[in-house]
Amino acid sequence: MGGAGLTAERPRDLRELLSRVDLAELVSAFGSRLREAGLPVTPEREGRFARAISVAAPLVTDELARLGRATLTCEHEQLLLFDRVFQQVFGGLLDPGEVRGDQSSPKLPVPAKRRAATRDRPTGPGPRSDLGPAADEDQAEDVAVGLLGAGERLATKDFSACTEAELEEIVELIRRLPLSLPRRRSRRRRISRSGDELDVRATIRRSHRTGADPVELVLRRHVSRPRRLVLLADVSGSMEPYTRVYLNLFHGAVRAARAEAFVFATRLTRLTEELACNDPDQALQRAGSRAPDWAGGTLIGSALEDFIERHGRRGMARGAVVVIVSDGWEGGDPDQLGRQMLRLSRLANRVVWVNPRSARTSFQPTTAGMAAALPHVHTMVSGHSLEALRTLLLAVRGESRSGR
Repeated sequence: MGGAGLTAERPRDLRELLSRVDLAELVSAFGSRLREAGLPVTPEREGRFARAISVAAPLVTDELARLGRATLTCEHEQLLLFDRVFQQVFGGLLDPGEVRGDQSSPKLPVPAKRRAATRDRPTGPGPRSDLGPAADEDQAEDVAVGLLGAGERLATKDFSACTEAELEEIVELIRRLPLSLPRRRSRRRRISRSGDELDVRATIRRSHRTGADPVELVLRRHVSRPRRLVLLADVSGSMEPYTRVYLNLFHGAVRAARAEAFVFATRLTRLTEELACNDPDQALQRAGSRAPDWAGGTLIGSALEDFIERHGRRGMARGAVVVIVSDGWEGGDPDQLGRQMLRLSRLANRVVWVNPRSARTSFQPTTAGMAAALPHVHTMVSGHSLEALRTLLLAVRGESRSGR
């Protein structure tokens, strides 16, 4: 979906503009811009923002900004940064006078603090920093709507068939993909009005206010926490067309969900610390220099055994969602791979295998490595394109049990 479809006929108000675009993609793209500027926006907050827009149906951008402040920020110090990015993306979309029916009404002036803030461009790619109410309206609309449909023509294109320019565009889109993890029930409990268990100690303490008469019962319930996400990517020569894309996905997961990231070819290398860097280009450069076996052979079974012995068995993989990105071409002993996959499946809550080759209609898991691993995989997806990556995200959440 591009900006041309909206500039042909000017929307009367923000509600009409929002009805023409994919709200989820717009919110995800805006959240990505906020994160690039340094605001810690989570996928859960993005979801609340989208629901607030659906319920409130704002008519002007000021109303949209108020909804964003309420759902996407949690501290007073974050408001100025939020207003700056919001003004850059949405500042020139609509004339508030048009919504009131007064075509000659001037646009609302930008507050002095916000005018000063818009001169500073946030880190990372983004629209022009001078975009505001005084800018050309059609250009402003193109900038905002351009966040939405840039990847439509690339949605189903295999990463290995993309040009360098297309990969740059895909990488930028991947950095905006929302990641949501399944939750697990913790042993810890906390006080809650909707709790299902009486907190005797807290009830007795509170009864001291009422002469030792327990007038108010204190309840508690289990706390739910997101499951740990562990990512392992094959960076051998056969996976080279997909390595760059998945490292960018890993970078986002490490920063947004505190995931653990590893790569392997002939040996296992942990890259969590390297990929935690804010600058994605610097993070990938550090990751590339950290793994000495890049684009080499493949010893999946040996790498998995190393992971389980050094990290997984000690707690990292217990109850976690483990994602393995590999085409299954095993250069070592397939029986070793089968044994380690069995151990991993017993430790993890879910094992998701991403095999880009499985997207081909003629694909059959007949290679020795893939055949040994598949019985111990909960879900296998292809992950070869942007559309397939959405299936992967569903599989991570546990909403998809299969899909090529």
